[in-house]
Amino acid sequence: MTIERWEKLSFFDQMANIGSEIERAIGWKKKQNAEYSRLAFERALPLLDLTIEDFKNRKRLRELLRLREVLADYFYGNNSFSSSDSLWHNYFYPFNWAARSI
Repeated sequence: MTIERWEKLSFFDQMANIGSEIERAIGWKKKQNAEYSRLAFERALPLLDLTIEDFKNRKRLRELLRLREVLADYFYGNNSFSSSDSLWHNYFYPFNWAARSI
């Protein structure tokens, strides 16, 4: 995905795409397939980075940077923020709904 193509998507579409990869990572984690879970998360990170770099999202930069930090902690760290699978589902679901409603 190029930055030019990514920037054409709405913020809701960007977040819905990131959320899809996070849902895949969680799904594979539940199936105890650590490798596929890691790969799905590693697909989400560049998408999140593109969203962070997108100028139209500059007012959301604080939230996006915190999101990156907390996701990395959840999948790679020791989960210091006490995140859960249901928390991530509840966070990303509204973006999917909004992206499909527009």
